[in-house]
Amino acid sequence: MSLSPHLWFQGQCEEAFTFYARLLDGQARMLAFRDTPMAQSVPAAWRDNIVHASLSFPGGTLAGADVLPEHYQRPQGFAVLLDVAGAEAAHRVFNALAEGGSVSMPMQETFWSPAFGVVVDRFGTPWEINGQAGPGA
Repeated sequence: MSLSPHLWFQGQCEEAFTFYARLLDGQARMLAFRDTPMAQSVPAAWRDNIVHASLSFPGGTLAGADVLPEHYQRPQGFAVLLDVAGAEAAHRVFNALAEGGSVSMPMQETFWSPAFGVVVDRFGTPWEINGQAGPGA
């Protein structure tokens, strides 16, 4: 059994997963609508968008897709929690996600972490970055 967040996008899935792959040192695989039997069931302007993306990175996986505008719902009521080894790495990841996004809780020391922060990235995905005690803490 495994658990993987599945993120919805409004046409930025490819850009988001390319960014996440670089940031998380992962490998992204993406499939466009045009390359599936679904190609004719979506508007022509939508066929270059991503029907399925997967990202494998050390410690986890993410899935994602572009959804038609009438089916898109803004993420709410959850955040993707990313545990990072040490405060230095947590700050690096947090700052990259914050570029063009919005910070809900600035990165700070807490009673459970040397560096914890909450951010919604430029793609609309909410993240909690948790720096674990250890290297760089």
